Amino acid sequence: MKIVIVSQYYKPEDAKISSTLAAGLAARGHSVRVVTGYPNFPEGHLYPGYRQRLTHREMDGAVDVKRVPIFISHSQNPFGRIANYLSFAFGTLGAGRYVAQADVIYVYASQMTASIAPLVWRRTLRLPFVLHVQDLWPESITESSMVPGKALRRAIDAILVPWLEFTYRSAAATVAIAPTMGRLLCARGVSAERLHTVYNWTNGDELLGVRRPEASPVSPDLAPGLTVTYAGNVGRLQDLANVIRAAHQVEDLRGFRLVIVGTGVAKKELLRLAASLGTTSVEFRDRVDPSEMSAVYAESDFQMVSLKSLEIFRGTIPSKLQTSLAHGVPVIAAVGGDVTELVKDHGLGLTAAPGDVDSIAGAFRAAYSMSFRDRRDMGSRAQRFYEDHMTSAAGVDAIERILVGVVAGNRGGAR
Repeated sequence: MKIVIVSQYYKPEDAKISSTLAAGLAARGHSVRVVTGYPNFPEGHLYPGYRQRLTHREMDGAVDVKRVPIFISHSQNPFGRIANYLSFAFGTLGAGRYVAQADVIYVYASQMTASIAPLVWRRTLRLPFVLHVQDLWPESITESSMVPGKALRRAIDAILVPWLEFTYRSAAATVAIAPTMGRLLCARGVSAERLHTVYNWTNGDELLGVRRPEASPVSPDLAPGLTVTYAGNVGRLQDLANVIRAAHQVEDLRGFRLVIVGTGVAKKELLRLAASLGTTSVEFRDRVDPSEMSAVYAESDFQMVSLKSLEIFRGTIPSKLQTSLAHGVPVIAAVGGDVTELVKDHGLGLTAAPGDVDSIAGAFRAAYSMSFRDRRDMGSRAQRFYEDHMTSAAGVDAIERILVGVVAGNRGGAR
């Protein structure tokens, strides 16, 4: 097949899904082109070595990549963020000739605005598109701190909801990242026949078969201290303020550490919060290059996975869950819905009520009291679950089958 991937994010950014999907499909003999922006995520600064131009082509192995100019902004300023999303959408519209010979368009919809150009191409070029929904809109916009006031939120809903419904109806197939998200998408107009659920994956396949060290035969039950790591975007939706408050509650636990690795719009606020609490157990680190993340996980007993207690997050599985499982690190999940069910049903870690400081602190104490051997057993289960359900090979297989079905259906319709 001739496949075009539309994604605002692509390597060298930490864009696991779009980058590994492109490479995986190309390795299977498909012709793959990518339309993306200039790399700037997550800091909101153009990466060294890049200069924005109207036309830019590069080869990523066998993948042909076209970059379009965008307005760079990753601040909490709503106008800057909207300009960022829309500039990519309209910049992509200029790539019509580049995509014209494609059989199918795959849209990595971390922002739903990435579907604007494929919507136009569906009408003008008769190209079907597959929509891979990563975040539910409009809630991802209206429930964030970027949008103050109920009146403005209602106005945004009035604009976005009809357009989103039209987009869902127009997609040849829609992919949800979790079962609850799939049910919500069906309720919003996605046809059940065109809906698929595929777990996101991570760049962890190189860890397949690599096990974390077993407990020492001399002292298998000793587990001095506890290191809980949060690695990822430090934003307001991640609810890290309550995680820090919970860490402050358990400072009586000798050797307890909460390590926050990453950058984001909420980091300064969190630094001020930790200082105001006088907590000594919280350590902040700058963003780490993905190639160096294995060292971070090697010192971690648990990874913290947290999101605010919002209905839309019941159907969200943050990518840090897959990354943690791939490294054999169990999780402490303060996320409602599918994440909690996965962790409980498969013994992948501990759970806490999202937004509940006492519940999160209780999970910290429960993790602290576990023996070294029990932690390692939980980590082994986590890694096996990743290997069975969340590898990039499994994800690319699933997406490839969806694309093949769409192309076959489109060719049949054309006849």
